[in-house]
Amino acid sequence: MATASPIETDNSTTIPDFDFEKAVDSVHETSTNESGVSKDTLAQIAPLPPSPPETPDITPLDGGYGWVCVACCFFLNAQTWGINSSYGVFLANYLENNVFPGVTYLGFAFVGGLSISQAMLVSPIATIIVGRFGTRTCLFIGVFLQLLALIGASFAREFWQLLVTQGLCFGYGMGFLFVGSIGIIPQWFTQRRSLANGIGAAGSGFGGLIYSLAAEAIIKRMSLPWAFRIIGIVSGSIALTCALLLRDRNKHIGTRQLGFDYTMFKRVEFWLVQGYGMFTMLGFVVLIFSLPNYANYIGLTPHQASVISAVLNLGQVFGRPPVGYFSDSFGRINMAGTMTFASGLFALVIWTFAKSYAVGNPRDAIDRQQSCSQNMQVLIFYAFIAGTVAGTYWATIAPVCAEVVGLRDLPAALSITLLNLVLPDTFAEPIVLEITAHTGKYLGAQLFVGFAYIAAAICLLFLKAWKIGDLERLAEIEEKSVSILSPTPTPSAEDVEISRVEEARVKPRTSFMKRIIICRKV
Repeated sequence: MATASPIETDNSTTIPDFDFEKAVDSVHETSTNESGVSKDTLAQIAPLPPSPPETPDITPLDGGYGWVCVACCFFLNAQTWGINSSYGVFLANYLENNVFPGVTYLGFAFVGGLSISQAMLVSPIATIIVGRFGTRTCLFIGVFLQLLALIGASFAREFWQLLVTQGLCFGYGMGFLFVGSIGIIPQWFTQRRSLANGIGAAGSGFGGLIYSLAAEAIIKRMSLPWAFRIIGIVSGSIALTCALLLRDRNKHIGTRQLGFDYTMFKRVEFWLVQGYGMFTMLGFVVLIFSLPNYANYIGLTPHQASVISAVLNLGQVFGRPPVGYFSDSFGRINMAGTMTFASGLFALVIWTFAKSYAVGNPRDAIDRQQSCSQNMQVLIFYAFIAGTVAGTYWATIAPVCAEVVGLRDLPAALSITLLNLVLPDTFAEPIVLEITAHTGKYLGAQLFVGFAYIAAAICLLFLKAWKIGDLERLAEIEEKSVSILSPTPTPSAEDVEISRVEEARVKPRTSFMKRIIICRKV
C-alpha cells in the first residue's frame, strides 16, 4: 500500500495515509483485507468526518393540520374563558336568592378574580409539564380539574367551598388547558399567524355567549346545582375531544419549555410586553365583571343585565378574527396598540355618558320605561363595540410575544407573561368596587377602565419603537456582513466574540422619538 504524507487523528497519533477506494475493493466477503484488517478497524483508524448536527426546523407551516388545531383551541377557549365569562349569571343568582347568606358582592368578586388569577399562577407548572410529559398530559390534567371544579361547585353549601371549587380548582383547570394550548397555533402558521390566533381566541366570546344563555335557562327551569353539573359534563366532553386532536410542533421547532426564565427580564422590550398585559387586564377584568352589574345599577332588570353580558361576548366573537386578519397586514404590534387604545377611548367616550339617560326621577311610568329603553340601547351598543376590541390582548399576545422573543422562547415568555397577570386579575374588580363604594358612583370604575387601556396602548407604542429599531439594527448588521450566521468557514471563539461586540455597537438609523411617530409594519 503506498503511503503519503502522514495525517493526525483526534488522539494526536500519526498514521500513514492510504487510498480508501483500493482498500475497499480488495476486501473479501468476510470483510477483511489481505492483512486481516476489518472494515470496522479501518473506520476506527481513519473515521469519516462527522455529519453536521441536525438543527431544529424553526420554519412554521401555514395551514394544513394547523386549522384543526385552530378549531381545537377555539373550543378549548370556549370551555375555559367562555365559562368564566358566564360567571355574571351565577353571581346574579347568588345575590338575588341569597344562596350564601352574609356574603357581600365584594366576596363574590374575589371568586371570579381567583379563577382568572389562579389560571395565570399555574402557568410555570403547566409549561414544565408540557416540556417533560407533553402537551396532551397537560391538557388531560386541565380537563380533570375543571370537571372536578364544576361538579364540586354544584354541591357547595358554604362560601369557602365555592371559593375552593369555582374559584381555585376551576382556575387551575383553566390554566392547564389554556397554557397547554396557547402556544400551538403560532407553530403552524407564518403569514396568517395572527388571523389563526384571532379565530382561536374568538372561542372565549362564543363560549361566554352560549354558556351565559344556557346557564340562565337551566337555572330557571331546573336549579343552580344542575346548571353546574350539565355545563361541567358538556364542557368536559368537548375539552377532552380537543385534547386528543390537538398536536404541537415543539420537537420540530426546538422550543424551550422553561417555567421561569429570569434572563428575559434583562430585555427592556420584554418589560413593555408585561406592561401591556398588566394594564390591559386591569381594564378587561373590570369590564367583563362590572358591565352587567352596572346595568342593574342604572335600573335594568337582571335579565337585561344578562343580555348585556351576552352581547359583550358576542362582540368578542365577531371582533377577534378581524383583529387577527388585519394584524398580518397592518402589523401585529401596530394592530394590538390601535385596538387597545380604542378600548380605552370607547370606555371614556361611550360608557361614561350612558348614565345620562338614567339620571333624575322620571315623572311617570312612561318616562321611566323610555329611560330604561334608551339605557338598554346605549349599553348594548357599547357592549358590542367594547367586545370587538376589549379582548384584543388574548388575540394578539402570542403573536406579539413571538415577534419579541421568537418561536423557540415563546413558551417561556408566555409562562412569565401569564404569571405576571395574577395580581391584576385578582385585585382589579375589588379595587373598582371599593372606588365605587366610596364615591357612590360608577364614574371611577369607568375612568379606571379607560385609562388602564390607554396605559397599555402606550406600552405598545414604545414596543413598536423598539421593534423598528431592532429591524434597522439587523439591516445594518447584514450590510456590514458581521453576522456570525453568514455562510463563511466556521469562526473561532475569538472571531465570534469580536462579532458579538461589533453587533452590540450597531445602532438603529433613526432616533427613538422618530420611531414612535413613523408608520411601519411591525
